Amino acid sequence: MTELEDLRYPIGRFSPPAASEPAIRAEHLSALRLLPSNLQTAVSGLNHQQLDTPYRDGGWTVRQLVHHIADSHANAYVRCKLALTEDWPTIKPYDEAAWARLADSRLPIDGSLAMIAAMHERWVALLESLSETDFRRGYNHPENGRQDLATVLAIYAWHSRHHTAHVVNLRSRQNW
Repeated sequence: MTELEDLRYPIGRFSPPAASEPAIRAEHLSALRLLPSNLQTAVSGLNHQQLDTPYRDGGWTVRQLVHHIADSHANAYVRCKLALTEDWPTIKPYDEAAWARLADSRLPIDGSLAMIAAMHERWVALLESLSETDFRRGYNHPENGRQDLATVLAIYAWHSRHHTAHVVNLRSRQNW
């Protein structure tokens, strides 16, 4: 990987698991369960200037990353519930970059951290209640095609670790 690739994808690009095994899903559920505390630890003690520092040249700021995680995972949670209550619904994608430029992405991060914690409590409880058959349910993503819930779980476990690593690696590079 190039240096830019290393900064953009500090844990590598997403790679779907070869199979949806209970042990693999348990690891993914653990990543979702731990995200609120891991993210809180990663941003703990950062001042306003540090929160407004991009994790890489041309990248989002730490503040935008935290708000993005809240936005993205809220969408994912709702999509999971749609997949469980409808027959392969087509979901609506959104422009993440445009959302990151909206005024609420400049707010203090405490609200998004609380939102992530509360939402992950419910999301993990929902996912832990699913059967093998439930994990084969899913939705149609207009850009990414059919996604079953086992794959969605893997994506958001990766997403949780991916953005937390952005913050942790920035802190390390900056000696914060």
